[in-house]
Amino acid sequence: MNNQLLMWSLLFLPWLTLFFMNKEEIKRFMPVALFSALTSVSVVEMGESLGWFIYEQTTYPLRTSSYLIFGLNCVTTIWLFHFIYGNFRKYIIIDLVLNFGFVYLIHIYILGSRGIFHEAGITPFMNVLITTAAGALVYAYQMWQEGIFVHYENTERTKNLQILHPEVAKPLDHEKQEDHEH
Repeated sequence: MNNQLLMWSLLFLPWLTLFFMNKEEIKRFMPVALFSALTSVSVVEMGESLGWFIYEQTTYPLRTSSYLIFGLNCVTTIWLFHFIYGNFRKYIIIDLVLNFGFVYLIHIYILGSRGIFHEAGITPFMNVLITTAAGALVYAYQMWQEGIFVHYENTERTKNLQILHPEVAKPLDHEKQEDHEH
């Protein structure tokens, strides 16, 4: 497989796995996936400026690791939060394990052996620690993001409503609704 095909596959194929996830879960965790991409772009930009990472090849016409950030990173974040969100200790342990696998398997073994990417001014272990710190920040973002939703009881009146709604969509109390009708 040529390098361009590999990089484009890492960008698009992970998104196909989301067909196996509930649409509401995707909507719930898409903002955190985008925030994860933003933090990853920041780390990559900083790493390139400081000489930590060298990208020998890119996904033409994109630059740097767009194929990893906007593909594999976003989708992995959605799946990780789908299965683990709500238990930070479990999240950070699994995130750390995934980061080790990502850095050592994807970065070093697959991309490094093909001459696509290599770490220059940073050790793989330091890369894992930085990535895990970014993962903790991403988790904090999702906790903050969850605060904009209001949870409804599952009653006859709300059974057809989604479980999570934006705060502005919160229904008025029955008494307040009558006041507004008059």
